[in-house]
Amino acid sequence: MTRTMKRCFVTLAILCVWRVQQLAEACSCSPRHPQQVFCNSDVVIRAKVVGKQEVDVGNDLYGDSIKRLKYDIKQIKMFKGPSNAIDAFYTAHSSAMCGVSLETDGRKEYLITGMLEADGTMHVTLCGLIKPWDGLSVTQKMGLTERYQTGCECRITSCSSIPCMINSPSECLWLDWLMEKTENGGQAKHYACIKRSDNSCAWYRGSAAPKKDFMDIEDP
Repeated sequence: MTRTMKRCFVTLAILCVWRVQQLAEACSCSPRHPQQVFCNSDVVIRAKVVGKQEVDVGNDLYGDSIKRLKYDIKQIKMFKGPSNAIDAFYTAHSSAMCGVSLETDGRKEYLITGMLEADGTMHVTLCGLIKPWDGLSVTQKMGLTERYQTGCECRITSCSSIPCMINSPSECLWLDWLMEKTENGGQAKHYACIKRSDNSCAWYRGSAAPKKDFMDIEDP
């Protein structure tokens, strides 16, 4: 084997390792409060999934075919998004690339968040908020219709280790990961970070709409 051939094999081996590492690290999602996902998403809908098919969307830099899954959906309610109804969304072919896998018999209702691509299609990943509708708390459902949007100017700061600090009155400190080792803890299920009349932000819990002035972690 010539020196040139050896170099080629080494180069190919490095590229293979690099691609494997890319796939292994591609779907790494940091914990986020549902309100953060809502505020950062282009589309937030309640829908049933009624079909799925694999589609070819082109080739990658290596000439390999890029596959995506297209989920056909029946939109029940749009909480955030374009004026037109969404009848399908696209996701990566595998969970290693952050692709989602949902039941397609049309029986289960889901909360689905995603981003709009340049052509107007909706793209969904595991880093979004993809949950069975029945699995959401009452507060989370209310947050989708009125609460979360009012706090999109606030910043939710996650704390995973002590000490925990905030740097601005417009921040809410999120402690679920520290206290319960889950991103679906008490604050995620029952609280929203709401902007107050003095432009500061605080956690709010309650069945009524937030007052202009309320105490932090209020539960009227």
